[in-house]
Amino acid sequence: MMEKQYNIISSTGFARAARILVGVSTNYLSNLVLEYKGMSVELNYSPETIMDIMSLEIRPGAPFNIRAEGTDELQALQNIEDQFSKMKLIH
Repeated sequence: MMEKQYNIISSTGFARAARILVGVSTNYLSNLVLEYKGMSVELNYSPETIMDIMSLEIRPGAPFNIRAEGTDELQALQNIEDQFSKMKLIH
């Protein structure tokens, strides 16, 4: 199991980050879970997943964790970070 902490710097909200997280999670066998303030959302692809993420009301600059567990956990977390960087959502 691996875990990584992120802080989204976008002032436009968390919708783009949520879309990235759900989109990336479909490419991996590992179980990916977003954790924020004691709540968690499994990042499987479904329309409800994006709404579940948005319901956490993650604010710009607030830290949240992504936990990955499985055979390709390292690749999954690296891809998430790469996509966040590409979209300029993190430094």
